[in-house]
Amino acid sequence: MVDGGRTGADGTHRRSSVWDHALRAVSVAAVVLLVLAAFNTTVTSDVTARPSGRQDEPAARPLADLLNRVGISQDGSAGTADLDGAGNSLSARTLAAAGWHPSGEVFLLDTPLELPAYGPGRPDHLVSDGQSVALASETARLRSLTFLATGTRTDGTGADVRGSGRVVYADGSTQDFPLAVPDWAAGPAGDAALSLPYANSATGFGQGAIGAVRLYARSVPVDPHREIDHVVLPTVRDSEARLHVFSVGARPAAQEWTGTWARATSGYSEVGPWQDQTLRLTARTTTGGRKARIRFDNTFAARPVALGAASVALRSEGAATRGDAVALTFDGDPEAVIPAGGRLISDPVDILLPPQTEVLVSIHLPERVTAAPIHYASVDTNYTSVPGSGDQTLDGTGQPFTGVVEQWPFLTGIEVLDGPGTVVAYGDSITDGIGSGRDTYTRWPDVLSSRLHAGGDLPNLGVLNLGIAGNRVTSDGYPGEGVSVYSSGVSMLHRAQRDVFSQNGVESVVVFAGINDLRWGVPPDVVVAGLGRLADTAHAYDVRVFVATLVPCAGESRCTAEVEQGRQRVNAHLREQALDPDSLFDGVWDFDRVLRDPQAPERLRPEYDSGDHLHPNEAGLRAIAESVDLYELVGG
Repeated sequence: MVDGGRTGADGTHRRSSVWDHALRAVSVAAVVLLVLAAFNTTVTSDVTARPSGRQDEPAARPLADLLNRVGISQDGSAGTADLDGAGNSLSARTLAAAGWHPSGEVFLLDTPLELPAYGPGRPDHLVSDGQSVALASETARLRSLTFLATGTRTDGTGADVRGSGRVVYADGSTQDFPLAVPDWAAGPAGDAALSLPYANSATGFGQGAIGAVRLYARSVPVDPHREIDHVVLPTVRDSEARLHVFSVGARPAAQEWTGTWARATSGYSEVGPWQDQTLRLTARTTTGGRKARIRFDNTFAARPVALGAASVALRSEGAATRGDAVALTFDGDPEAVIPAGGRLISDPVDILLPPQTEVLVSIHLPERVTAAPIHYASVDTNYTSVPGSGDQTLDGTGQPFTGVVEQWPFLTGIEVLDGPGTVVAYGDSITDGIGSGRDTYTRWPDVLSSRLHAGGDLPNLGVLNLGIAGNRVTSDGYPGEGVSVYSSGVSMLHRAQRDVFSQNGVESVVVFAGINDLRWGVPPDVVVAGLGRLADTAHAYDVRVFVATLVPCAGESRCTAEVEQGRQRVNAHLREQALDPDSLFDGVWDFDRVLRDPQAPERLRPEYDSGDHLHPNEAGLRAIAESVDLYELVGG
């Protein structure tokens, strides 16, 4: 174990920009181009005491009262709308096809967002320029704000649109925040909330006009201990750029829910097809509770998906339940629709979920589903009934479930009420569990959870495995839109807000990744900068962040001598961080030291090698989990 931290000589905690640490041996220009292009997020500045009522600041009004531009049009009559200054606009038809409707609600980054009441000639957005917005929230104490926005430019560069806004608290203090939103036509699909196949123009639509365009969700963490009076929307100083805001939402600060199981969506793939049949998906709790709710996501999708019914139950054997399955509802309704790109959270149900217990989540898909957002690779055994067998969500016998599903589709999380908090394991295939056995729960996060459960005087934190096989820190494997056979996920930078910082109860995140970047030619200094950027973002959300050194992989086809040199450079930087009082990380865990062969340190120990020289076997996964200092992890 290599100890780390961010405590200075004067006993105070310090947070330094990643550029002060990660760029010691790299060209600033190179890293800015590679890393900032891969990651568009927000990091808050310090809260400062300033008068909340500025003379040049207009009175705060609800966003709906401020909308004054038309950027959504009907196909064939687009002349009434203009989003980008060139007569192009979003298509109401493609929005409807995605399940987005006027005055409807879409759940993004764990935040409910009300869509504007758009229609022909009706304002649907504003160009952000310092407007004061009163939040439509039941509580003024919030954890974060979420903006549904997109950017346009007139200079043809396709660069991000950047501005600076301000949160004004009721006590008179303010908090400035940056906001970066990609261009609607040139921005990456990897972190888009919704990709649409085309935009309308004044003269036509479809392939003859602009191609794919995108809307983005951006989260801004705020001080949960201060009541918010209003928000001043970002001002963009670039005369060639405009930031278009369609909705603003808020996450309440009151923390009631804790994640006990989660998986990240790794791609959007062909499935089934499934029609009028029931999927029964397995999960295993880490922490426990007496009340639960289930989370489903339609990430990367182009179409909404209908759920005819859903349930949760304890697992007996195979697809059979232990006791009765409990039906789920959504705002009191047993049926629900998840819009494309959106999230659906069930109403809470009373069910005792002990720690380290297998659970079955069942969903009835009444309509034909040919493609779905999935987690693919290290998957436990999931089941399906035959097409046309109808709603089997409350079946207890398991007999209707005669088929096996090789993915986790739609299901992304299980939460329990009043849990002790959660740690996120964020990484690639080693975290995902390649090298462990199916249904054995021997991934290293599983072993870590078992250790916490047996810890006695330690809180039994939830442990969420958000690893994706093949995932990289800085670049996308799956492109972020469209049906694809590639299920290695968008980059960890692109998916961080959705997969990590929109989870409930997160107190710590463990980042263990970077070897895939090196294996695909990313320079080590860019990997270092990406890891540092993740750490900066975690601290903005008041989440402790630990980082692990990269383990050896010599003997695997892509692990060349150059990759080994890059791995050594990344690890050397991380070990320096462990000794730096101003470190970006709360701790550095030396998994390399645990797994490397003392006789050939560029290779895994033979007894820990799964056989492919890249992934540890179950013994190796257990070794790295057992090397973690639990007291350091829980902050003891």
